Amino acid sequence: MLTNILNAFGLNADNTVIEPFGSGLINNTWKVLAGDNAYILQRINANIFKSPHDIADNLVLLQNYLHKTAPGYLFPAPLPASDHQYLVVDGDDNYRLLPFIKNSHTVDVVMQSAEAYEAAKQFGKFSRLLNDFDAGQLKYTLPDFHNLNLRVDQFKSALKTADTERLNKAAIEIKAIEGHVEIANTYRQLVNNHEIPLRVIHHDTKINNVLFNDDDKGLCVIDLDTVMPGYYISDVGDMMRTYLSPANEEEQDLFKIHVREDHFAAIYKGYMEEMGEVLAVAEKALFFYAGKFMIYMQAMRFLTDHLNGDIYYHIKYAGHNLLRAQNQLTLLNKYTAAKAKFEQLLNNQIQFIN
Repeated sequence: MLTNILNAFGLNADNTVIEPFGSGLINNTWKVLAGDNAYILQRINANIFKSPHDIADNLVLLQNYLHKTAPGYLFPAPLPASDHQYLVVDGDDNYRLLPFIKNSHTVDVVMQSAEAYEAAKQFGKFSRLLNDFDAGQLKYTLPDFHNLNLRVDQFKSALKTADTERLNKAAIEIKAIEGHVEIANTYRQLVNNHEIPLRVIHHDTKINNVLFNDDDKGLCVIDLDTVMPGYYISDVGDMMRTYLSPANEEEQDLFKIHVREDHFAAIYKGYMEEMGEVLAVAEKALFFYAGKFMIYMQAMRFLTDHLNGDIYYHIKYAGHNLLRAQNQLTLLNKYTAAKAKFEQLLNNQIQFIN
C-alpha cells in the first residue's frame, strides 16, 4: 500500500521494513527501516488538519530560522521528497517522512516529577529559541484551537439546542461550568486588551510529544502539527492538565483524580529555567491561571459535545463525554483547591505570582 509513497521519498520499498509506530490517535504513523537508516512515515489526518500544506510551510519556516539561530538544536523536521516537496499526495491523503531519532524514546504517562521537569524544560526551550521569530508568519493549522471565547459560544449554543434528556443528565456539570465563568472572563479580558503577546506555541504539550534520551533527559519536542501563534498559557496549561494527576481524562473512578504538588513545582522549574527571562511580568502572573484555563476549556468541550449528541469526540459507551467532563471538572476543583499549597512550594522560586 505504501510502496509508491516510499518510492516518492527516494526509498526502495523492496528493501524496507515497515511497522506501526507510537500511540498517537490523530495521524497514522509507521517506522521505516531502510538498511542502516530509520525514518518515521506519517499520513496526516485530513479530517483534523484541513490544510496539511500549511503544516509543511510552517515547519520549513521554523527549520530555516532555527538552522540560522540555533544550529545545534534538534529539530526533527520533515524530509523532502524526490520532487523537493515535503508532502507526497496520494488521492485525499498526504504523507510525510521524518528522521527517526536513534537512542530516543517517549513516555506515555508521567510517573515521576523528573519527567515533568524535563518535558517542561523542552517545551520552554522550544518557545525561547523562537522568541524573536515573527509568529505572524505562521499559519493557523487548527484555527481557534484554544480560543476559549469560541468554546463558550459553542457551549451556550449547545444549551439552546440539546434535547431535554441530555440537559437533565448534565445539569450538575452545566452548573459547574457556569460557576467557573471567571476563567472565561479573564481570558476574554486578556485577548481584548492585548495584555499578553502572541508567541510561537506548541499547543499540544502532552508528555509523549517529548523525546527522551537513554538517560531519561529531554532531547526535543515532536509532533509539531499544532505549532502556531498562541499564548504561553496554552502550553503551560496543557502540561498542568495532563501531568499533575496520575489519572487521565478517561478515568471513570473520579476518586483516583488528584494533583501532585511536586509535579506542579517541576513544571514551573523546568519551564521557567528556559522562559523566565523571556516572559513579561503579566505573563508570569498567569502561571497558575494557565492550568485553570486549559482544564476548564477541556471540561467545557467534553460537555458541549455531550449536549450536541457526541458529534466530535469518539465515544466508547453512552455518556462517555459526560464522564469526561465530570473527570475534568473534578481535576479543576482539585487544582484550584491546591492553590495555596502550590504557592507554598514555589515560595523560594523566582517571581511566582498567583
